[in-house]
Amino acid sequence: MSSCAPRADAIDPLLRSWVESACEPQSDFPIQNLAYGIREGAVAVRIGEKYLRLKDALDARAFSGGLTVADWGSSLTSPSLNAFAALPASVRSEVRQQLAAIFANGSAARAKIEPLLCSVGASDRPEQLPFQVGDYSDFYASLHHATNVGSMFRPTNPLLPNWKHVPIGYHGRASSLVPSRTAIVRPHGQTVAHDDGPPSFGPSKLMDYELEVGFFVGTENALGSTIPVTQAWDHIFGFALVNDWSARDIQKWEYQPLGPFLAKNFATTVSSWVVTREALEPFRIAGPPRTAEDPKPLPYLDDPNGWNLDVTLEVLISSEKMRADGMVPSLISRGSLGDMFWTPAQMLAHHASNGCNMQVGDLLASGTVSGTTKESRGCLLERTWRGTEPLTLGDGTERRFLQDGDEVIMRGYCEKAGHPRIGFGECRGTVQPARGGSTR
Repeated sequence: MSSCAPRADAIDPLLRSWVESACEPQSDFPIQNLAYGIREGAVAVRIGEKYLRLKDALDARAFSGGLTVADWGSSLTSPSLNAFAALPASVRSEVRQQLAAIFANGSAARAKIEPLLCSVGASDRPEQLPFQVGDYSDFYASLHHATNVGSMFRPTNPLLPNWKHVPIGYHGRASSLVPSRTAIVRPHGQTVAHDDGPPSFGPSKLMDYELEVGFFVGTENALGSTIPVTQAWDHIFGFALVNDWSARDIQKWEYQPLGPFLAKNFATTVSSWVVTREALEPFRIAGPPRTAEDPKPLPYLDDPNGWNLDVTLEVLISSEKMRADGMVPSLISRGSLGDMFWTPAQMLAHHASNGCNMQVGDLLASGTVSGTTKESRGCLLERTWRGTEPLTLGDGTERRFLQDGDEVIMRGYCEKAGHPRIGFGECRGTVQPARGGSTR
């Protein structure tokens, strides 16, 4: 293979690219954020508003002799990132460094690569899931969310005794994970007019979203072994936005005693570009927040690093009428992943602490990300306080919960002085009528 440009530090904040859209101040994908996804059935890397299929770059002999086809070439034609993520960390690091060199100003590989770039473009069609997910688990890691929801249903005891001792989670449904821009059909289920029943069966009337961040496992552990909390960060391949759609009226009736089931397993939307943990290194912050009254984590969860991530997260809603009239979506909330009580490392370490074997491509989601203010609450259940404090959209209509035709748009980004913005793109989904009728 021929040699590319001189070696570049992929997260050097001063590095600049010849891809113009990657140099825009508000770009989610500068050269420091070489995010991975799937395009045309193969592994691709995104930079600015362009993407490159890595197999095309390999065929063009754009990589240096330090990477042989035997090292990684066979992983590039898979319709998921699983094989690529399973490569040794040293190989993935070398790929990332060479991609940074290829896209950097002055790269000798520009002439080969520029004709191979494709535009991301705008489309209403569903995108592609980045991983083939074998297992999906959803956590409940926000103290503010847990306290808010608990106070609605248990005013005298909002936070259960175990919550600050153990990262609470449940096993989700991997088969109903869907990529951004997939239509979400309003689910049917059992609901009740009164707490003690009797139930009726029909479309959910209280459809909601949940603003979450998910991360994909990149390094496995064997069945019966564990992942030490101090090593858990290195087992994570990357992060994406997650919308854990929820039917609150179905959830209210079914969640006791075993927790969420049909109220959540009908659909979970995942953004299509995976931001690597390397790109997020500059945005790790101290955490999680603890008070003197909080219990000290048990030794297997006691992480001396205790890293959270400083990711700003936004939710916007656009009604069918707003889109028809060309109106911009209404900003509903803005919060931060840095407010979470449990960190990604603690969630992953706890998941594997009983010997559960985590596999490449497994998805773990944070649970609803909420902060201390109304504006930072990450779902409508909290934002409208069970519908008692409705929101007004840009078209003048009110929302207590989602209506048919509503599009939910989630965005995430990191900003820090001296560093380019690192973004996640968007996670979109539009609520469609239940089969057999609409609910407004």
